[in-house]
Amino acid sequence: MLATLDPLGLPLATEVLPGQRADDPLYLPAIARVRACLKKPGLLYVGDCKMGALETRASIQAHGDYYLCPLSTLQVPAELLAQQVQAARASGQPLIQVERTQADGQTHCIARGYEQIETITAQLDGVSSTWTERRRLLQSLAALQAAEQSLHTRLKQAQQALSELTVRRQGKAVLSERTQVEQAVADTLAHYRVQGLLLVTVTEELQEQPVRAYRDRAATVRIARQFTITSEVQTEALRKASEHLAWRVYATNRAEVGLPLTQAVEVYRDEYLVEHNFGRLKGHPLSLSPMYVERDDHATGLVRLLSIALRVLTLLEFVVRRHLAQQGTSLAGLYAGNPKRATTRPTTERLLEAFQELFLTILVEPHQTRRHITALSALQQRVLALLEFSPAIYSNLCADSSEPP
Repeated sequence: MLATLDPLGLPLATEVLPGQRADDPLYLPAIARVRACLKKPGLLYVGDCKMGALETRASIQAHGDYYLCPLSTLQVPAELLAQQVQAARASGQPLIQVERTQADGQTHCIARGYEQIETITAQLDGVSSTWTERRRLLQSLAALQAAEQSLHTRLKQAQQALSELTVRRQGKAVLSERTQVEQAVADTLAHYRVQGLLLVTVTEELQEQPVRAYRDRAATVRIARQFTITSEVQTEALRKASEHLAWRVYATNRAEVGLPLTQAVEVYRDEYLVEHNFGRLKGHPLSLSPMYVERDDHATGLVRLLSIALRVLTLLEFVVRRHLAQQGTSLAGLYAGNPKRATTRPTTERLLEAFQELFLTILVEPHQTRRHITALSALQQRVLALLEFSPAIYSNLCADSSEPP
């Protein structure tokens, strides 16, 4: 578990915990460690829905800090959320647009929603606490687009599955009764989660099949039932269902002046910083995974050691990006095969790769030891300057020594 400082991305607290534990109780100890480290009240803690536990929110409020987190479907069920959105629309509350300036310079809407005020009461260490909480009902347009695409895909899959229910195949049970067909239709709609979105028609056709007499059995006529299933998308029901897609509830105790809606969306989306740190820990260059240790204390020690390296990677990256932003320039030459490609947000991994071709040669002679290091390129010198490092950290390595080895 990591607690990361935004926007630096620097890990402030690292915990190594068994994976079978629930996540909810882990937030308060991590927050306490951050609070003891920074010794600064009024911080904004941003977390996922597991941080939205009432006890966690109450503790943050009691310490004079702020929180921002989504509420889970257990706290705000989908049906209740749909009712709240519908009530906000019916009340005439203006729909708030969250806009972002893209790389092309154009401003695009990325989310929209409503805001509600809730009074929250909780028991903390036997003491009742009451505070005002702002709840943002937000619909991400990117998530909406993905949800609509998923819904249309499920509709097509459901229609295909419905049309094949009565197709005879070897080894497949034949649906001979209407009740069986209707149950199979209901199961298919539930499986693809498209109840109420398809108008399903079951057509039954009776066929008389003569049966010849055989020994003591007289000739007779058998009635066979053949079912045909057709389906049609309910346009109006689909439109209403699309209106309720991709909505989430975000809760915060910070006032609008301190955390407007647009900033709240941007802050929550910066949570990728934590995931980025986990990716660095598990992948190149720290390579925590796979972990070739068996003892728990060795695993804990390895994670803590690599977390120090993670802090170094984070600081190097931040310092370079900050200086590039202050200078209003970019850095080119970091991408192999494309030396003219420039970036204002280089990663530490790219910066370190620029120093791969440096070699220190040590020549040991009877009465002296001579050293030679590859001359620094213009790119390497600029990276050092951005890091506020002196080239002497390399040039000092090749100082001649007259002492024997």
